[in-house]
Amino acid sequence: MSEIEEFLTPNDEQEIVAAIKTAEKNTSGEIRVHIETTATIDPYERAKEVFFLLEMDKTKDQNAVLIYVAVHEHKFVICGDKAINEVVPNEFWESTKNIMQAHFKQGNFKKGLIDGILKAGEELKAHFPWQVDDENELSNQISKG
Repeated sequence: MSEIEEFLTPNDEQEIVAAIKTAEKNTSGEIRVHIETTATIDPYERAKEVFFLLEMDKTKDQNAVLIYVAVHEHKFVICGDKAINEVVPNEFWESTKNIMQAHFKQGNFKKGLIDGILKAGEELKAHFPWQVDDENELSNQISKG
């Protein structure tokens, strides 16, 4: 069994995808989760690469959020697109990270991801509320590398 398969079960993944759908219901923002066994470079730099590889920079309102996890290194990064970083408070990503990290330290990766996704969704809703013409621009499925 691979480290990624040990990190999340298929049922865990379904619950995380459901959390993404819930978080995106009230916002035009987009949330993705990407999981890799290992980051071959600095995790923040790798998260930025993945952000572009997943074409998250191409959303209409530049309001996508990536939660990147490097399982082997026990590292994760939350990065938002340009429009998000211009409006969220400076401590926002840090508070979201702390919520996730508390669960991760207890080995509850699913709960950490779900709570982080829902917190990101609440902040996106405040700054990028859902509009009648909104469409889901990015897949809600977890991507893996």
